[in-house]
Amino acid sequence: MAEYDMQETTLAQGTGEMTVRYPRMRLYGRLDTDAFLRQVASHTTFSPAELRAAVQLLASGLADTLAQGYSVHLDGLGSFTPTLGLRPGAEPETGTPGETRRNATSICVDGIAFKPDRQLVRLTDASCRLKRTAVKARRSSTRYTPDQRLQLARQYLAQHAEMSLICYCALTGLLKDKASRELRRWEQSPHETGIRALGRGPAKRWTAADIHTEG
Repeated sequence: MAEYDMQETTLAQGTGEMTVRYPRMRLYGRLDTDAFLRQVASHTTFSPAELRAAVQLLASGLADTLAQGYSVHLDGLGSFTPTLGLRPGAEPETGTPGETRRNATSICVDGIAFKPDRQLVRLTDASCRLKRTAVKARRSSTRYTPDQRLQLARQYLAQHAEMSLICYCALTGLLKDKASRELRRWEQSPHETGIRALGRGPAKRWTAADIHTEG
């Protein structure tokens, strides 16, 4: 039986914010490939080794097809779509006249977006039996105001080249969800907040930006 807790999140509402709670499954851990294949093989006539070979063949086929510019949909599993990003050290285009445009050598596949098939969601839901966890849910700290958290981030970046999401959570006491949303707000106005984003996805980090001063 799986467990769930109620996770707090903050939503924008007019000129203020509203705190709501939503259910989140509490994970017991992560199965590695061998453990998962042994579990699947126990319900079939295939051996774990045969299933591993099939998985490796599927992964190789997916990589080849996605690399050719296709999205792949597998019935009962979901859709796979390649996403692109800039290689480390490549600066994004700004549209400024005369700037050097990014060419293919500075662009790479930096992720595979996955959208589960509705059948997979329905099967998972049909097999899932839930109970509320007895473990108390963690909440973001209210020790600092948003302005104080911004100052903490600026002070950190004055001494370090970059800041990760985990680092910002440690600085401010925020949980990842709220910390990520707040950092996205900071990065939208880099000349005011002094913070800009680098990269995307799990490798995303933040660095200092010039603060615009009117005089």
